[in-house]
Amino acid sequence: MSCNKDTATGIGLGLAIGAVVGLAIGMLYAPRPGEETREILREKAGEYKHKAAEAISHGREKAAEVMHKGEEALARKKHTQT
Repeated sequence: MSCNKDTATGIGLGLAIGAVVGLAIGMLYAPRPGEETREILREKAGEYKHKAAEAISHGREKAAEVMHKGEEALARKKHTQT
């Protein structure tokens, strides 16, 4: 009988701890008020816009570099053929 009481106590304690942990996680992930969410989205959009602009600039630089190397290789190839 004592074993059943210990088991029931353990289950009850586990449920209570689970409920507290679940509540804490729910509070951490709860949605924010609309204005706060919009502000966060604005900030993130600005960050990603800046990062995208940097990536585009870097991509253009690399493309220009590759084109220049290709033009040089083509010129060398033409020069060796003549």
